[in-house]
Amino acid sequence: MKRNLVIATVAAAALIGGGTATAFATGGDDDSAAAESSVQPKDSDRKDDDGKDDDRDDAAENTAEAKAAEVTAADAIKAALADTSGTAVSAELDDEDGGLVWDVDILKGSTWHGVEVDAGTGKVLGSWVDKDDDGDDAADAARVNSALKGASTSAADAARAAAGKGTVTSVDLDDDGKAGVWDVETTGAKGAEADWHVGLTNDKVTADRSDTHDDRDDHDDADDDGSDD
Repeated sequence: MKRNLVIATVAAAALIGGGTATAFATGGDDDSAAAESSVQPKDSDRKDDDGKDDDRDDAAENTAEAKAAEVTAADAIKAALADTSGTAVSAELDDEDGGLVWDVDILKGSTWHGVEVDAGTGKVLGSWVDKDDDGDDAADAARVNSALKGASTSAADAARAAAGKGTVTSVDLDDDGKAGVWDVETTGAKGAEADWHVGLTNDKVTADRSDTHDDRDDHDDADDDGSDD
């Protein structure tokens, strides 16, 4: 479950002259950490004559980001957990202001934490306590903790299991259904995206059929629009 959060407190510690300096900030997304990323994927956005990106442009961008990320999802989660203890609930490869990072959500008890990891070096760029602007952190935490009760497959395990399907670009707990699973997104060598399910009690990887169905519906809608012209 990816969380859309307002960062309440950002805590970054740096060793300066033998001492420890801690900086705090409030507001929206923390862009300063992303600016420090060692990876800046090439801008692959190209426009059609009508000014819109086509599928090939999206595929090229996906490929560029997947190839640029030298740190895997599993390794990014490991680095995040070394910085902030708890349970990793999601990890997503993200291009923020030209810097490629892994955004990792960690739950410890009923407290949510966000950790940004450099996609090139595995270095933690920033970590903070997250608070949902809707004020339902406790409910989210309870639902996630319930879904993960008895689980033997972690987010990192799910990422490793799905790595054979392509480059993993996101791992996310799906706790909405009756049978919780890890949702994993991969990007193929030519930029094609695919979605997979990995069980919470095993590392079996299955295709996300609901995503396939949605893609088919989108294709049908596009055909219908084209036939009206």
